Amino acid sequence: MQPQVEHVLEKLEHLSPDRLAEVEDFIDFLSQRDQDKRLRRDYVQASEAVFNKVWDNDDDAIYDSQ
Repeated sequence: MQPQVEHVLEKLEHLSPDRLAEVEDFIDFLSQRDQDKRLRRDYVQASEAVFNKVWDNDDDAIYDSQ
């Protein structure tokens, strides 16, 4: 196990049950936020090719220079 993880575990052992619940909620929040960021990135990457087909055309080329 990583030393940093061991250090955090040692600190957790000294917290009250209420504080442990808060820590768990915060960990869940961080995990959800990271997942949301990954999903947004994946959506952007997945849609780029589709949008390029729509946006990259001769009819709309006049707007490319503006």
